[in-house]
Amino acid sequence: MESVKLTVLGSTGSIGTQTLEVARQRGWQVAALAGGRNLDLLETQVQEWQPAAVAVAEERYAQAKARFSQTEILPLAELAVREADVVVNAIGGLPGLSPTRAALEAGRAVALATKEAMVTAAPLIWAAAQQGGGSVVPIDSEHTGIYQCLVGERLSDVAELILTASGGPFRLGPADLSTVTPGQALNHPSWNMGQKITVDSATLLNKGLEVMECAALYGLPLSQVRVVVHPQSIMHAAVRWVDGNLSANVGPTDMRLSIAYAIEAAAAGGMTRPGEVVGARRGQGAAEHLAWPLEGRWEFHAPDLERFPALGLAYRAGEAGGLLPAALNAADEVAVPAFLAGNIGFLDIPRVIEQVLNECPREPLDWATLESVQAWATRRAQELCGGRP
Repeated sequence: MESVKLTVLGSTGSIGTQTLEVARQRGWQVAALAGGRNLDLLETQVQEWQPAAVAVAEERYAQAKARFSQTEILPLAELAVREADVVVNAIGGLPGLSPTRAALEAGRAVALATKEAMVTAAPLIWAAAQQGGGSVVPIDSEHTGIYQCLVGERLSDVAELILTASGGPFRLGPADLSTVTPGQALNHPSWNMGQKITVDSATLLNKGLEVMECAALYGLPLSQVRVVVHPQSIMHAAVRWVDGNLSANVGPTDMRLSIAYAIEAAAAGGMTRPGEVVGARRGQGAAEHLAWPLEGRWEFHAPDLERFPALGLAYRAGEAGGLLPAALNAADEVAVPAFLAGNIGFLDIPRVIEQVLNECPREPLDWATLESVQAWATRRAQELCGGRP
C-alpha cells in the first residue's frame, strides 16, 4: 500500500511522536490524533497534519475547544473508530484498552503499542477482532521481530519464541537493590522510553508483560516463550524451530523501524487471530541504518529471577490466567509511580504485586470482571503502598 491513512492515539507520547516521524518520512496521511494532556505539542501536530478530528483528556476538553476551533473534538472512543487504514494505539496502560476494543469491533486494523490490552484481556481482544473484522499487529520491537520471523512459516513448527532483554540499569549491580533511587532506575542503557516503561524494564516486569503478550499474540503457551538477557540489544527476538534452526530479528535500537513495519503489516491485513501473520512490503526509509554495522560483541545470559522476581511473577500470572494478569498489571500501575514519588522502595514493587496476586479473586474473565478486578487491584495496591484507596 503506497499511501496509508492513520489515526494516531497517544500522539504526544514517545511512540506517537515517532509514529509521526515515520508518517512524515513515508508521506502518509494523518486523519485523526489523540493527544491526552499535552496541548502544546498536540497543537503543533495539528498545525502540521491538519487532522479532521482530535481527542484530548476529559479535563482538557474546554481548553482544547478554544485552541482547536477549526478541528472537530471527539471522545476517544469515537475517534478510535473513525475511518482509517490503520489505528496506531500508543496510549499506555489501562486507558489504552477501551479504544483497542472499540477499533477492533469497528473493523479497524490496529498497530498496537499498548501491551496491556493483550496482557489483561487477550481472549476478549481476539473476540472483538472476530466480531468486528478488525486485526492486530504489535509495535513493540520484540513482538514485531517475532512477527517478521513467522512470515511464511507454520506456527506448528515453532519450538520456542525468544524475547531479549537488555537487563536494564541494574544487570551488573548494585548487589543490594533496596537502596536504588528513581534516577538510577530511569537510566536505561539502550532505549529512550517513558518513565513507567523504563522502571518496568529495570525490574524486568516489562519483559514479563511482553512474555504474556507474546503468548497471547501468537497462540502459544508461556512455556514456549523464553527470555534471554542480551545487553547489546542487537537481537530483538528469535524463533527456534522444531528442526533446531533459529530465525532472528536483528537491527538498530530504533523504534521507528518497528513502527514502520507494524503499520505496513497492519495495512496489509495483520492478524485476525493468534499467530496468523500477514507479511508486509518494506517501504523506503531509515537510510541511515542501511550501513548499520554487524561487528561487535553479542552476549546472551539467563535472567536472574532472584534479583528480579517481577519476571517470575509475570509467568505465574500468565500461567494462571483469568483475572491475575489484569491484577498484576494494575498493581504495577500503582507501585511504579509510588516508587518514583519516593513512597516505596525499588524492591517493594514486586512485593506489592505479589501480595495483590495472592489476594486476587479467581473469577472467569469478561469485560465486567476485568473492570472490577482492575479497580480492586488498584485500591489494594494503593493500600500496600501506604496510600488510601
